[in-house]
Amino acid sequence: MKRLSGWDAVLLYSETPTVHMHTLKLAVIALDELKGRAFGVEDFRKVIYGRLYKLDPFRYELVDIPFKFHHPMWRENCEVDLEYHIRPYRVDSPGGRRQLDDAVGKIASTPLDRTRPLWEMYFIEGLADGRIAVLGKIHHALADGVASANLMARGMDLQTSPDDRDSYATDPAPTKSELVRTAFGDHLRQIGRLPGVMRYTAKGIGRVHKSSRKFGPELTRPFTPPPSFMNHMVDGMRRFATTTLALAEVKETGKCLNVTINDMVLAISAGALRGLLQKYDGKADHPLLASVPVSFDFSRDRISGNYFTGVMMTLPVEMEDPLERVQAVHDAAVSAKETHHLMGPELVSRWSAYFPPAPAEAMFRWLANKDGQNKVLNLPISNVPGPREHGRVGGALVTEIYSVGPLTTGSGLNITVWSYVDQLNVSVLSDGATLQDAHELTDAMVEAFIEIRRAAGLSEELTVVEGAMAP
Repeated sequence: MKRLSGWDAVLLYSETPTVHMHTLKLAVIALDELKGRAFGVEDFRKVIYGRLYKLDPFRYELVDIPFKFHHPMWRENCEVDLEYHIRPYRVDSPGGRRQLDDAVGKIASTPLDRTRPLWEMYFIEGLADGRIAVLGKIHHALADGVASANLMARGMDLQTSPDDRDSYATDPAPTKSELVRTAFGDHLRQIGRLPGVMRYTAKGIGRVHKSSRKFGPELTRPFTPPPSFMNHMVDGMRRFATTTLALAEVKETGKCLNVTINDMVLAISAGALRGLLQKYDGKADHPLLASVPVSFDFSRDRISGNYFTGVMMTLPVEMEDPLERVQAVHDAAVSAKETHHLMGPELVSRWSAYFPPAPAEAMFRWLANKDGQNKVLNLPISNVPGPREHGRVGGALVTEIYSVGPLTTGSGLNITVWSYVDQLNVSVLSDGATLQDAHELTDAMVEAFIEIRRAAGLSEELTVVEGAMAP
């Protein structure tokens, strides 16, 4: 047994009937190299079963504390029913990118069952060119982006390991008295840690006051995002869309403009959102406020838990010139990161340990049912570096990987970018009310990238990424 951290628990408490807190990991797999050897859902179940010993979070079962006296616990090494967790699915004909994206949206529209380990996998058949796809649906309380990437690497043939196993020991379920006793002990330890948390906070505030840097109002008063078409009461439907850019071209563009890949992702997002704001709101005259997750634990061995915080930064959608927009994004990112490090990267996660479970859940339910302007952010935008080499599942080549985080209360859009080998793979998640077709945003991101390259004097003809699904 182990206790959920405060940050893990908050991601659990923030889930409501319409705000689902699972993340999605999609791998497209080519079967050509199997040379006719069958690979179906039963074969895939055998692969996962043989690797469960190193996929620890898949064997975690959520255990609530009586009377919600403390954060829940994970019962480790629980029973896992792979017939339930790994499910067959078939996409509509002709099995292209759009049909796969539509299937992912439907699967994402239902929450995970908390009485079972908080994950599901879908073995998706019917794709063009004889490919299959595997969709992992994993609760955010289990793993953040870095942990998910490491977990995916263990699930694929990316890491050398002992032979697969064919049996597992399970741990007994805890008694109520054990849960209450350990919760009481943890509370005492938390009280003991409180002075250290207060010192950490005071040092951060002191560093901000002593800093010679002049922070803009958007950083000192972050909770003032402008109203927009994407901010409203989120419904339970999910729409999903993907697109692929050549990583080399994104790097080339960033090098030409002296900015990072992360700056490029944010600038492309800003350009795309500018167009949608003009279409849906009739104007794009105020910068948006984005939450950009930044990890503070990049350990390659970490496969569970959440060690990140959302850095608030402005997206200059009001700027018409694409090159000025790129520079403004770079400057905003630098300022946001400096503020983040001055305050202390673990500030939010340390204080989250003191969130009381029942009031936190009630607050998130109230916010989810409140049809008003989101007072925290416009949308989250993530950029996660994925595997740098091709993975395999059961000997079959993984050609693409996509990932997207959940929608948050009052925000109907999420943009998540994962790099994989030579690809920069963009995923968009929306609810049913924000966009009728989430591909509207992925298409706009491609156009925004072309616009930046044109302004930088680079070729507008984008490279067709070998191995990626056609648009």
